[in-house]
Amino acid sequence: MALVVSVSLLLVVLTTVVHYEVLRGLSLWLPELAIRPRAKLIVVILGTFIAHLVEITLYAFVVFALVRYAQLGSVGDVDRFSFAVSLYFSAETFTSLGYGDVVPGGAVRLLAGTEALNGLLLIGWSASYAYIAMERFWRDGLGDGI
Repeated sequence: MALVVSVSLLLVVLTTVVHYEVLRGLSLWLPELAIRPRAKLIVVILGTFIAHLVEITLYAFVVFALVRYAQLGSVGDVDRFSFAVSLYFSAETFTSLGYGDVVPGGAVRLLAGTEALNGLLLIGWSASYAYIAMERFWRDGLGDGI
């Protein structure tokens, strides 16, 4: 259980750093980009989407390792467990989609709860950043026919 707690905290820090660096990069790069404000907003959405995909994949690798190698629980049907199942479970958990068709068991349940909360915070951060960027691009692009 201590391993899962430690890994959970490490993933929260790691995903926060990934997210920060992506948003920081967008903030530095976008003003210099010579495209219409509307297109800049598409870049923001794609950039944050890619950040979330990276973060989901990080969680998936850890879930896979904890289940397959550390044997600290299960995710879904034990006989059909694979990285693809781990990735699907991670995406479902990170986004708080909650289909419930792949359920964790054992100590990895704690990681699943952490991932859901972390995903909620990071998705909220992305939404806030996109709103601020959109407001700025609209204001800056009023004379450009957005």
